[in-house]
Amino acid sequence: MPCQRRVAVQWVAAGILLPTWANGAQAQMGLSGAINYAGWFRALSQRMAKAYCQQYLQVLPAAAVDVMGLARKMVQTGSGELARGMQSGQWPAEVGRQLAEVQKQFALLNQMTSAPATTTALVVAASEQADRTLLIAQAVTEAIEKLAQAPSARLVNLAGRQRMLSQRLAKNYFLSAAKVDSKVVQAQLASDAADFRQALQTLKAAPVSTSSIRNELELADSQWLFFDSALRRPADEAGLSAVATTSERLLGVMDKLTSLYEAALREVLG
Repeated sequence: MPCQRRVAVQWVAAGILLPTWANGAQAQMGLSGAINYAGWFRALSQRMAKAYCQQYLQVLPAAAVDVMGLARKMVQTGSGELARGMQSGQWPAEVGRQLAEVQKQFALLNQMTSAPATTTALVVAASEQADRTLLIAQAVTEAIEKLAQAPSARLVNLAGRQRMLSQRLAKNYFLSAAKVDSKVVQAQLASDAADFRQALQTLKAAPVSTSSIRNELELADSQWLFFDSALRRPADEAGLSAVATTSERLLGVMDKLTSLYEAALREVLG
């Protein structure tokens, strides 16, 4: 544990985002926390691909290496916590199969991103694997949300999905900068930006609200403006660095907001 604390302090000092659940494991995984953990897998798949593309483009390469390392550790932590739910018989068999598939897909992604990012083809392959990982992570998150049977569970899922969008938007911006000529990339950039704006409005209109949630929503609004502005910049050195840093800041805000909704759901579920 002292070693883990030292690592956490080093990450904070380096300005690398720590997940809100990184400082300690829950003794028992609740449904609210499970939605949060499973939802993180979506963002982590895209975050790893983003960091890999950053390394290829040499955009803040040292920070990209740190982000990749932390993302891998977060996958291990989240997988371990959700596995406890399986061992206790908390999750249905189908959820267990989906969690096993998530781990399999992350293992492939980890293997691919461990190779030096030397060609566009490697970066594209890693992005495609990240997208396959995202699909199964989305499925398991939705399955756990249904188990909660509470309207506020959707808010945890929705806020958590914003974390993924922040990373996929940055990843696709970097892919475009890497001269990946794909109409799919450009279309997804536009679609994801629209989805992010719409989800923010949905969260603002939701009846589940506290002063902390309202404050964090305001911060999310402002951080989104910075990130959206960065995404509209030319993919020069300044633009690339701006997308790298603002995507991490927005991810941090959305993670905190997700945890606030998780706390509200935990109260509902008792």
